[in-house]
Amino acid sequence: MADERIEWTGTPSQLQNLGWFIACVLLVPIPWAIWRWLVTRNTVYTLTDQRLSIRRGVFTRVTEDLELYRVRDTRLEQTFFERMFGLGEVILFTSDASTPEIHLPWLKNAEALRQSVRRLSEARRDAKRVRTLESGSGGFDDAGGHDALH
Repeated sequence: MADERIEWTGTPSQLQNLGWFIACVLLVPIPWAIWRWLVTRNTVYTLTDQRLSIRRGVFTRVTEDLELYRVRDTRLEQTFFERMFGLGEVILFTSDASTPEIHLPWLKNAEALRQSVRRLSEARRDAKRVRTLESGSGGFDDAGGHDALH
């Protein structure tokens, strides 16, 4: 990542744990809420001009990279609760065999991130001269959505 430019870095919002925090007051032990806080705090997404890196783990750390030229499509999902707080989930549909879908939940400015991923993935495909071929035979593409022919 030495020659890469970091475009964005973020973590999921702790609001995803609000139910657990409230449950601590009612019946769940406080250590469980602390654990949920640690899991969320130790999830870091880093978007560069070449890849998306996802680092997770409290005791054991796992880092997964997705080359941006593999991103085929994006989707933004927001529940009513998430919209109230300016949060959302970005879903990436990829041509990567090991991770055909990547979910980035509970993010601030999720729409701006989705647009950045879209812009950067197109630039990466152009730079690498990579083109995707969509099949029209079954009505669905590899990402599980309808293809443009149907």
